[in-house]
Amino acid sequence: MMLWLELALAAFGAGMVDAVMGGGGMIQIPALFALFPGTAPAMLLGTNKFAGAIGTTGAALRYAQALPPRWSTVGPVVAAAFGAALLGAYVVTRVPADGLRKALPFLLLALLVTTAMSRAGDLHQPRHARGREATVAASGAAAVGFYDGFFGPGAGAFYKLLFVRTLGFDFLNAAAPAKFANVASNAAAVIVFVSKGLLLWQVALVMAAANLAGGQVGSRIALRYGNRLMRRAFLVVVAVLIVKTFSDAYLAPA
Repeated sequence: MMLWLELALAAFGAGMVDAVMGGGGMIQIPALFALFPGTAPAMLLGTNKFAGAIGTTGAALRYAQALPPRWSTVGPVVAAAFGAALLGAYVVTRVPADGLRKALPFLLLALLVTTAMSRAGDLHQPRHARGREATVAASGAAAVGFYDGFFGPGAGAFYKLLFVRTLGFDFLNAAAPAKFANVASNAAAVIVFVSKGLLLWQVALVMAAANLAGGQVGSRIALRYGNRLMRRAFLVVVAVLIVKTFSDAYLAPA
């Protein structure tokens, strides 16, 4: 009984954090590894992806209800992210990701500094007309989706940066389309994991329900306290990702 309670609490917290700032996997994955130490890592990663995808879907719908996005942009973004993530998941089985692993913390650091020093995300000033916006957004989502399928850490942050820095959205209005893109690439990963039998279904379903509930709470908090909270939370999660990815690439035992 205690095991299920701990799983649910971890997933709830992950869903809440992910809805506000992204990075829920940084809570959920360590919890799974701690509670199932003898289970194959790929099985736990598949379980995490499934639970996270459900929670992210709920948060995306909540944001879309409060701040309806341009669906003519969201549709191509979802399709591009999904297809590219499938391709990335295939390529990672053929090409090692070591170079990207070592470069990622420095790329994230550059993004953190440029975003913190600019007013990106403060104002909602879309830069492109409807058709052009869909093309630019889909192209960027394809690049991030491929990365998510190929490697993954920080993909949610990259989706938000796509809408904030490239398309001129503020963080609140970027939330729904970025979440839908993240759902699409997560769904692609889930398909790959399920096809290989890498999912603990009972655990995944319990955590998905808790993650969904946490995502609803987190999205309500973000909508209530507005864009300033979203911007600050984004900078915090990117800073944490820099530390984590640097540690994984350079300090973890080989």
